[in-house]
Amino acid sequence: MSDLHRLLRPRSVAVIGGGAWCANVIEQCQKIGFTGDIWPVHPKKPEVVGLPAFATLSDLPNAPDAAFIGVNRDATIEVVRELSAMVAGGAVCFASGFSEAQEEMADGAEKQEALLEAAGDMKILGPNCYGMLNYLDGAALWPDQHGGVAVETGVALITQSSNIAINLTMQARGLPVAYVVTAGNQAQTGLSEIGKALLQDERVTALGLHIEGIDDLRGFEAMSAEAARLGKSIVAVKIGKSDHAQAAAISHTASLAGSDAGARALLKRLNIGQVSSLSAMLETLKLLHVAGPLASNRIASMSCSGGEASLMADTAHDTGLTFPPLNTRQATDLRATLGPKVALANPLDYHTYIWGDRAALAGCFTAMMDPDLAMGVIVVDFPRVDRCSAEEWEDVIIAAAKAQQASGRPVALLSSLPENIPEDISARLISMNVVPFAGMSDAIEAMDVAAKIGESQSAKQTLFLPKTPETDSVHLSEAEGKILLASHGLRVPGAHRANGPEAAAEAADHIGYPVVLKGEGIAHKSDMGAVALNLMDAKSVSNAAQNMPCDSFLVEEMITGTIAEILIGVVHDPAHGMVLTLAAGGVLTEILQDSASLLVPASRVDVIDALNSLKIAKLLDGYRGQPAANKDAIADAVMAVQAVVMAEAPEEIEINPLMCGPDGAIAADVLIRTGGKQ
Repeated sequence: MSDLHRLLRPRSVAVIGGGAWCANVIEQCQKIGFTGDIWPVHPKKPEVVGLPAFATLSDLPNAPDAAFIGVNRDATIEVVRELSAMVAGGAVCFASGFSEAQEEMADGAEKQEALLEAAGDMKILGPNCYGMLNYLDGAALWPDQHGGVAVETGVALITQSSNIAINLTMQARGLPVAYVVTAGNQAQTGLSEIGKALLQDERVTALGLHIEGIDDLRGFEAMSAEAARLGKSIVAVKIGKSDHAQAAAISHTASLAGSDAGARALLKRLNIGQVSSLSAMLETLKLLHVAGPLASNRIASMSCSGGEASLMADTAHDTGLTFPPLNTRQATDLRATLGPKVALANPLDYHTYIWGDRAALAGCFTAMMDPDLAMGVIVVDFPRVDRCSAEEWEDVIIAAAKAQQASGRPVALLSSLPENIPEDISARLISMNVVPFAGMSDAIEAMDVAAKIGESQSAKQTLFLPKTPETDSVHLSEAEGKILLASHGLRVPGAHRANGPEAAAEAADHIGYPVVLKGEGIAHKSDMGAVALNLMDAKSVSNAAQNMPCDSFLVEEMITGTIAEILIGVVHDPAHGMVLTLAAGGVLTEILQDSASLLVPASRVDVIDALNSLKIAKLLDGYRGQPAANKDAIADAVMAVQAVVMAEAPEEIEINPLMCGPDGAIAADVLIRTGGKQ
């Protein structure tokens, strides 16, 4: 059982403080129907909100399961210390002025350390948070209004922002919410630990996260593993950008694999569905609550309007969803129901010929469904109940439920505008195991994310998280970097180092022409005039060396037969792990911004999938009759770079470009910044 169990599912609540916020907590507990003990604690007031108050914590009948601490930060520390000594279940720390306020209060971090020391083994939420709402058991450690109602099962929501938490409780989409928990600045108990505890409640069907910052990478791994073990899904909105991955300014990799790319790679790796907005999160959670992850990306769409059918197709165009053509059985059954005038397709415009005919609607929706589909979606906007009658829409509701029952596949009613499906209708549909989608764009995103969650159930290797280096990082020379990479199997050009133009010319004679001359100790060599290509004789090499802003050089064989240039980069992002980036390389890196990010260790299959996702994949496959690059050799190169990362834990590696051709892949330019080993 989670250490958070008593705090999240309390039978007794202490409210410490006498201000309006604390009065609100008591009122919200009473309003939500809390059946346990509520103990106000105040040194001077005989009662709070009509309840007898205790002068001190030591006067309480027992150690409370949960406490709301509504006093200033200094008093909060002492109250936490006393609660911990009493072996209370946990506490919500409402006060601010800790590490989240470091810019305003110089002693914020010091106060937070004191708070953690005072808490000891007792769990705390916050500081600087509203607390939690438990709509399953009727418990509210919450100092403000909220819009939720009691439920028997539902989804759990966690956010660091108390205001966003309030907003989420006010949703009118029919989504049953079991818990809302705020984490504040995550001083002790972060999103991952709270999430794991909520998932363990058998009444929770799915988890939604609003993430400002990852509190603990290993904790997020554990939360994800627990969700997989329990057969539950997690959806997240990730906001905020850190400068962790931008610190290494010597390469393109740091910008390509910035915080957002690292977060996306992490969430994908942990099979946490990432959505673009809070509304999309709510719609995805609604789908997961009713139907769980989708078995595939194959969707059927039905509407009585060609305009709606086109909107569905267009809205889904840039997603992973597909509308597969009708098979013979579907076409035959639909023709029997709809007659000869309707053009049969997916998305389907079934016209209004059968509107108001419940049996025909059910027959149409059922005929459209197929075992090969992940979901069927019926587009229908309900009229305003204050001005219009929705009586005829009852036929669509019943027909959708019958189609779901007959097919055994998930079915949804989707309103093209969010406001066009009333909350009571949404709640009723959920009780009938029909998904009530509010808004076409969010619904399409929800199905896309749920399909991706369903497709990514395989176990992943544990993330590689290097220790923080104990010494300052060091930039290896290109020659040193290539020697290191070659020792792990990466192909590099034949090369010699040389001091001075004459020695460079002699090295070129030894290698054989054509050659490439590079100035050493210079980042972004092309921009600084420190690269000369396709030199055909010693004099050309000597002249090129004399024109470069350096005294030492690397002379390499010229790589020919290149089809495409790839960037392979790894950067240590403390917020998300070791981020492996594949991108269009060479001069195209900044122009195309064509990249895909993974986390180390990545499988060979993941690497190939990432390569295929790039815009330049067409070049790699052979464009307009040109030969194809050797993708196995490219994957070998990526795996060799990953092997160096696992063995040496550098802060950063960049190969740009990796010269890719039919016969192999060779690292033409290398940058390595060393870090600390594991």
